[in-house]
Amino acid sequence: EKEKFKEEKEEKEKSKEEKKVEELKPTAIRHLVLIRHGQYHHHKGVDSEKVLTSLGIEQALLTGKRLKLLGKPYSVIIHSTMERAVQTAQLISDSLPDVPMKSCDLLREGAPAIPDPPVKHWRPKPHEFFRDSVRIEAAFRKHFHRADPHQKEDSYEIMVCHANVIRYFVCRALQLPPEAWLRMSLGNCSLTLLSIRPNGRVSLRSLGNNGHLPPELMTFS
Repeated sequence: EKEKFKEEKEEKEKSKEEKKVEELKPTAIRHLVLIRHGQYHHHKGVDSEKVLTSLGIEQALLTGKRLKLLGKPYSVIIHSTMERAVQTAQLISDSLPDVPMKSCDLLREGAPAIPDPPVKHWRPKPHEFFRDSVRIEAAFRKHFHRADPHQKEDSYEIMVCHANVIRYFVCRALQLPPEAWLRMSLGNCSLTLLSIRPNGRVSLRSLGNNGHLPPELMTFS
């Protein structure tokens, strides 16, 4: 009789524990819409002068209209603090005025990892890789995670940042060698969509999609 009581008690405790575990498991999908900034005056010296060109402004406005047309329940627009990304995010926000905006220093452009194979036209100094890689990896860990267990509905978050950062994120999210990031190319104001499922599996649903721009507004600078 005592043994039976003990077994029943253990079974109840086990059931309670399993229930607690289930309650801590995510059930929603996080969709991240990564957007590269619009074309900008890249030959300028300081960041504050590297503003969008007139073409870049058109790109950003059309991107905002495209996102509005898609009609997703966007929860936030997160943007890099570099001028070209801030400006792009603000122009996108014109079409999505009810979506809150947040800035993130970690999303600034940089050298995320020494590319393999190396390229001759782009060779940052070793200390730049050392400095930027830590920051960009921190950005990845901050923004790429499963949904909170309390989140019941799928979410859509917009992130406006830079080509190097986005390409690195794609490699890390898909568990590919980070050194491969420079083998991809992203156009200005292109859309890259990644979905993070409750079990942690990540799907790349779109990479560098710029079909919302007419051919004369497609640039890669």
